[in-house]
Amino acid sequence: MPWWGLVSSAAAPVLMVGGWTVAASLQAHSFDPVTGTISALAAVGATDRWVMTLALLGVGVCHLVTGLALRPAAAAGRLILITGGVAAMMVAANPEVAGAGGTAPHTFWATLGFTALAVWPAAGWRRGAAVPYGLRPAVCAVATGVQLCLLAWFDTEAIGQGGQVGMAERVLAGTQAAWPLVVVLTCRWNQSRAHTQPPARPALMS
Repeated sequence: MPWWGLVSSAAAPVLMVGGWTVAASLQAHSFDPVTGTISALAAVGATDRWVMTLALLGVGVCHLVTGLALRPAAAAGRLILITGGVAAMMVAANPEVAGAGGTAPHTFWATLGFTALAVWPAAGWRRGAAVPYGLRPAVCAVATGVQLCLLAWFDTEAIGQGGQVGMAERVLAGTQAAWPLVVVLTCRWNQSRAHTQPPARPALMS
């Protein structure tokens, strides 16, 4: 697990949370994070939309780099994580219009990104006693299950125009941005433990 994978995975949640926090504070009118979406902060017509746009681009690059670095994970999971990163960059490149909602390309890439980032753990697991904790089957299944539940909550709020769509999106996006870091930390811990363990003694010959 290379050091640059740790950097990219740690930067993703910082960029995501920092981006929506700073962007919301710059809005000309009061912005309610419970009802207002992340996409609204990067929408055409939003104040200083470049802040959230750059944050989304940065998060996408981070997921792409982390997917390349996460060598202990199965190839399918890494590819899906990379796909989620590319989708995040495409969300930034296809903003919605303030007051008019999402465009078809924006909705497509956002849906693909949220889905890919939710299911990649289920495709990245491995078996074996030496497998890092974050890549074990049960942990990956729980991680994907929780994220799919959060995605269902967000979809319900978005489709039904609920009053907590912003909160649902932030919980989902924050969880998805942070989970690769959790996996990378368990990989690094596994790697460190393997390096500090004394070599096995050869068996005595009778």
